[in-house]
Amino acid sequence: MYRNDTGRGRRSVARGVRTGVVLAGAALLLSACSSSGGDPGENASGPPPKQQPKSKNPYWVNPEGNAARQVAAYEKDGERDDAELIRRIARRPVAEWLVPENAEDQARGFTEAAEKADRDALLVLYNVPHRDCGQYSGGGAADGDAYRAFVDEVARGIGDRRATVILEPDAVLHMVDNCTPEQFHEERYDLLDGAVEKLTSLKNTKVYLDAGNAGWQNPDSLWEPLKRSGVERADGFSVNVSNFQTTEASTEYGKKLSAKIGGKPFVIDTGRNGNGPYDKGKDPWCNPPGRALGEEPTTETGDALVDAYLWIKRPGESDGTCRGGPKAGEWWPEYALGLAKNAG
Repeated sequence: MYRNDTGRGRRSVARGVRTGVVLAGAALLLSACSSSGGDPGENASGPPPKQQPKSKNPYWVNPEGNAARQVAAYEKDGERDDAELIRRIARRPVAEWLVPENAEDQARGFTEAAEKADRDALLVLYNVPHRDCGQYSGGGAADGDAYRAFVDEVARGIGDRRATVILEPDAVLHMVDNCTPEQFHEERYDLLDGAVEKLTSLKNTKVYLDAGNAGWQNPDSLWEPLKRSGVERADGFSVNVSNFQTTEASTEYGKKLSAKIGGKPFVIDTGRNGNGPYDKGKDPWCNPPGRALGEEPTTETGDALVDAYLWIKRPGESDGTCRGGPKAGEWWPEYALGLAKNAG
């Protein structure tokens, strides 16, 4: 099975943490999938999601993701219109957020399934100690040694297969805004730099260190912390993960950072930025109403510095228990329907 439940949620950038654990090993993963995308479940009445054209979108579509299962459920109940809306999410590749439990099996299973479909796995590592400053997605590895062991497991699981890794959303930004207490900064720099070194040593793995979002008002203060965290050895950096900043604003923000760190390219999370950020009420980052799916995932961005538009935060998964949402990372079909409807 490929199913997992992940998300993010917090004060300045919506985020979450996986609340389910992938229990299947690689053999079971491969037995469930085919080159056309696999079987999303025995109750599905429609065709499984297909892989996107490789030249435009090389990332793997998980045939058993939450959106695919929701499509099957709606079709079973005869709710065809809702099924078609959610299919807009199910047919696109979204990131797989790895958790410490069985990290090696997860990484191996996702990359083997992607390899069988001749696509790249898109993975997120979100387990740094003192994660999220105790907010909705607080937690992470117990200490530095546990985190290093986690990264080692992920690396073993990926092996020589093709993968793109988004490394630790908000981990650098939270040191700059002092959300993460200063006594943990030196260890975090070391852990991030070590993770970049380990993962970039893999033959076919690309690594993008997270660099916050365009809502952050002082990007000048991020350049040196990104360098200390290993961004110059990474393939690039990610912006707007789990946030709602427009693609235009995110591109401008990314280029400002890139100019200070050797012209590094970047990727933009466009999963929920179709209507831009929410500017009303409390906690505008947490399950804001009226948002929409953004640009579809693709490597054809038309900009040499923007390597890809990606759906890193999985559309339809909650940012946290705000505005009637379930826990961070849990699938919320009503919100998913809103994102799809508002995309037009």
